[in-house]
Formats: sequence, structure tokens, C-alpha cells
Amino acid sequence: MSRPARRKVLRLGAAAAATVPLAGAAGVRDAHGASGVTGATACPRFPRAWFPITDYGAVGDGVSDCTAAIRAAVRACHAAGGGHVLVPPGDWATGAIHLRSGVDLHVTEGATVLFDTDPAAYLPLVLTRWQGVEAWNYSPLIYAYRQHDIAVTGRGVLDARGDTEHWWPWKGSGQYGWEPGMPSELADWGDLERWGAEGVPVADRVFGEGHYLRPSFLQPHSCRNVLVEGVTLRNSPFWNIHPVLSRDVTVRDVRIESQGPNSDGCNPDSCRNVTIRRVTFATHDDCIAIKSGRDQDGWRVGVPSRDILVEDCVYLSGGAAVAIGSEMSGGVRDVTARRLYLPRHPDLEEDSVGWVLNVKSTPTRGGYVRDVRVTDVDAPAWTYVPFEVTFQYAGGTGGEHFAEVSRLSAARWSLGGPCEYPVRVRARPAAPVRDVRLADLTFDDAAQDILLESVTGLRLHDVVVNGEPQEGPL
Repeated sequence: MSRPARRKVLRLGAAAAATVPLAGAAGVRDAHGASGVTGATACPRFPRAWFPITDYGAVGDGVSDCTAAIRAAVRACHAAGGGHVLVPPGDWATGAIHLRSGVDLHVTEGATVLFDTDPAAYLPLVLTRWQGVEAWNYSPLIYAYRQHDIAVTGRGVLDARGDTEHWWPWKGSGQYGWEPGMPSELADWGDLERWGAEGVPVADRVFGEGHYLRPSFLQPHSCRNVLVEGVTLRNSPFWNIHPVLSRDVTVRDVRIESQGPNSDGCNPDSCRNVTIRRVTFATHDDCIAIKSGRDQDGWRVGVPSRDILVEDCVYLSGGAAVAIGSEMSGGVRDVTARRLYLPRHPDLEEDSVGWVLNVKSTPTRGGYVRDVRVTDVDAPAWTYVPFEVTFQYAGGTGGEHFAEVSRLSAARWSLGGPCEYPVRVRARPAAPVRDVRLADLTFDDAAQDILLESVTGLRLHDVVVNGEPQEGPL
């Protein structure tokens, strides 16, 4: 795959966000004939009580450390029964922010929260999940554990300040500032992956100081009734919005701008009842990736992601618009994505969203993917493979734990830009992909034909590739 140019992606601005298509009405029937929509969630409500961080000593000069002031405001808001911790216009430097039940962190327009790039600002360690394996590591920049009715809202900016000098070099890639002799996450990730496979107790999987596993940006862990609304996230160290083992999560009207390594936009991980609505993605990795743990550690936790709704989102750059996996060993089911827009911009040689839907696994993952519907896609952009299912992600070929993948449907896609394969499914005879329904799909500029390996129950209706109607089975 030739990775497309990404220059100027972040300059596309609000104009693209305003062009979300509304083709297709809510409740229209998909290619399976189903009319229900999964993932609808109720949002938390907060008392009309305001706790300005300036009342607790915060100074918005971009230099003064506001960590203690923000924490004091969060404590006071929680103790009072809930409300809004107000971040007014200004530049506010801080370390980790830990939310508590009943607290809305409201970042007003004109406010920028500047997160410290010193890893020590994210101690003490917290329980987290790192690429699908549980561990104790640096705190995510915004974190909550076993809390309810929490939010991050407003029209302000959250800037993690990741770059080729801070956080990103830990990837161990020269593309992100790493040079020989510098530390990287590679040894730590090798240890964690092995510990997960061997069943080492989570309490003994300790990283943090002296280690190099980058923290996520915003992570509600084991929480319920979570709202992220309106804010812009920039320059994350790692994954951006990463709900873990949480339920009733809403992410809406958010913009995510991060061209760093592993800069996934929103990754529901073993979560239930998640809505992702009107979000604009300008990432380097997958825009949305639905996950549920990795290999043996994912089986041990055994919690699927389910009832996920994605709608009216704009994808400026990234890997997949909607990915499932590759860490999906706990299972994924009941995903609906609709009204997705992948614009093409004349300032780019190629637009840089590689897939519309990418279900990716390896022979070590196990788990399942069931009942995934993606409808009403408008993509004048370049894409690599708009619809893909693979058991060979990242070159993975060894192993006998195949995922069970069934009941995938795509309907009403208009792919005007060039692509390599319009549809590619590479399964194994021992684990065929079952019940794939493709209806009303148009691919105007595909370099290759549809490729199907080990697919049963395929149905095609009004699928056109380069002006030629397709008939199944192929």
C-alpha cells in the first residue's frame, strides 16, 4: 500500500466538518433487512453549579502549573454533588486530570489546556489497557476509574503537545524522532505481550517511570454515563479517546487532530452502548477502532464491545474510517455505522483514509465479529480497500485461534475516488466469513477486481465496479 500524502490535512479546517452528508434517513433498512439501530445512549446531566479553576488558583498564562488547582476544583465539584469545572479562555498548563462522578470538565471556547510533556506528571500509576493487555502504567492525560456521570465538554482545545521530541519518539521509529541509542517502548511491549499470554497477574505488570509505554489521551475506565462533546483534541501521545470496560458513552461534535504514531481517534474497548456522532477525524492511524482485548488477556477478561452507533462523521485522514480489531479477542457485535463522509481535497495528492470498513484479525486472536452494518457512505476520496476482512493483519499467519466473523453488510456506498480492491475478504477454509451482504455499492475507479477467499453466504445486489455490474458468488 502506498501511503498517501498528509500535508495540509490539518488545514482543511471547519469547512470540511460542515459538509457532513445527510443522505439516508434514520431507520432505513440495511442490506440484511434490519431496521433497528444499536448504540443509542443517554447522556449525563449535571447540576447548574460552576467551579471556575481560577477560584482555586489557576493562572492561564500557559506556564504556571494548574494541576493542583484543577484537581481542587474537581474535588469541590464532586463533593458538592456535581456540576461543571469551568476552564475559561486562556492557556492552562497541567498534568494528569482525574475526573470524579458528577463532574463535567467544561473547556470554553478560547481556552487551551496544555498538558505537561514530562512523564512524571502522569504518576502515580493507574490501571489501564495497553494495546489490549491490562497493565499498570502512566495515567492517561484525562482519566476516570469506576466513576459515573462524567463529561468533557466545551469548544476549547485539549493539546497533549506530542511531537517528535515528546512522547512520539518512544515508538522507536525514526519517522517520529527516535534515533539509535534512545529509549523506546519495544522491550516493554514485548514484556507486556508475553505477560498477557502467560497469565502473569495484572498487579505484577508494572510500568511507568523508567519504562516507555505511551499513555492514552482520554480514558474513562470502568465508567458509565460518559460524554465527550465539542472539544478539539490535538497531538496525543497514543490513542486519543479510549473508553475501556465502560457503558453508555457518547462522543459527539468533537474534532481529533493527531498525526503521531498509534493516533487512533476513538477506540471503544470492551464497551457497551456507545454513540460516536458528528466527529471529524484527522489522524494518522485508524479513525475509529472497536476493540475488546488481545489474545489470552482478552479471553481472560472476556467482555465484548457491543451496541455501537457511528453516524454523520467526517474522515480527513487516517487508517480506517471504522476498524474492528485487531485486538478483538473478547468479541464485537451489533455495530451500525451510517452517513460517513470521506472528502477529497485538491491540496492533497491523495486523500489518506485507507478503508471504510476494515475487520482485521490474526490466527491468534479468537473472539468473534457479528452483525456489522455500514450504510450511506460518500467517498470521493482515495481509499486503499474500502471493504476488507483479513485474518493476516500485520503479517500474522501462525496460530489456530481464528475469529468467527459473520453477518456483515454494506449498503448505499458511493466510492468516486481510486482504490486498489473495492472489496477484499481473505479468510481461511477452517474459518470462513459467513453471510456477507453487499447492496447498492458503486466503485468508480478500482485497480483490481473483487477478491474473496473463503466466504459463504455472499449476496450481491446492484454492486458496480468500474461501470460493470457484479454478480455473486464471484
